[in-house]
Amino acid sequence: MARLGLFLGLGAAAADTYIFRGKAPWTLKHHRADNESLRLAKDSKPIEYPKPDGKISFPLLDNLARSGTSHGENQPCHLVLKDPSIAENYNLPVFAGPESRYCPAGVYEFVDSKLVINSQNCVHCKTCDIKDPKQNINWVTPEDGGPLYAGM
Repeated sequence: MARLGLFLGLGAAAADTYIFRGKAPWTLKHHRADNESLRLAKDSKPIEYPKPDGKISFPLLDNLARSGTSHGENQPCHLVLKDPSIAENYNLPVFAGPESRYCPAGVYEFVDSKLVINSQNCVHCKTCDIKDPKQNINWVTPEDGGPLYAGM
């Protein structure tokens, strides 16, 4: 959909799914990695999201509780920064701290221009490992716990 647009993308996805059953004779490729596709903060305007209303949208911590994610109490942090200074010295001034936005669980936040990692909120999606601009975050499999995937 990123390359063909909404309607052509939906058509290609439907053809691949229903006609070719996942064995389509074509492959659509991105020509750069996800971490290379971020826009600079100076070229973007901040998005103001409405506050959760408790009916259709809910606070982040309520949604995290519903995920059933658990972590072992004494396990080491499974989110490791290769160089802790990159987040404050590069990501924050150049991209306005994308860690605080691309993580769906709010694991990363900047407090007084310092990156704080709330690893207990992690839902193990690996977005941080893929999307970080300098590939500075190394997500490793936790030793204990994880999300509770119902029906699996």
